[in-house]
Amino acid sequence: MGSIAVHEFVSLDGVFEDPSWTVDFGFDAEMGEDIGRITRASDAILLGRRTFEMFAPAWSTRTAEDDPGAPFFNGTTKAVVSSTLDDASAEATWANSRSLGGYDADRIRAFADEVPGGVYVSGSGSLVRALLADGLVDRLHLFVYPLVRGTGARLFPEGSPEARLRLRQYDAYANGVLHLVYTRA
Repeated sequence: MGSIAVHEFVSLDGVFEDPSWTVDFGFDAEMGEDIGRITRASDAILLGRRTFEMFAPAWSTRTAEDDPGAPFFNGTTKAVVSSTLDDASAEATWANSRSLGGYDADRIRAFADEVPGGVYVSGSGSLVRALLADGLVDRLHLFVYPLVRGTGARLFPEGSPEARLRLRQYDAYANGVLHLVYTRA
């Protein structure tokens, strides 16, 4: 099975919703290199429907001149976990996209098996929580910002199932952001 790597921007209190607040911290060059390593190790993107619908208009018109990540996001096969989006709608929304239907761990395993390299996930909180619960996340990359948001959707809200993880790597960037890399315990 292709490995699944999750990348999330979170505040100290776990808020990941609408990470536009990260702009205040700038984009550290080393952080960009680390995110580039995560995407370069990936041959597919897996997203929940809401994140797909936010990413599609934001990325589909960007070029490499606008953002060095644009070729990855636009040229890579994207799979959307959604019970309301079909293949034709996914492809019409963003090139190289298809729907996997509603969440199904076996279907996601089959998709990952088709991918020669890794599968990249960003945002997609409900999807990430389900993937963790089913033991499908191989690497969880948390970019933790030195900020308490107080309100907003949390990556792991009250009532989330327990997930035991093992810290494998950590980095601290000049902008105060920590990069924590976890695997299953």
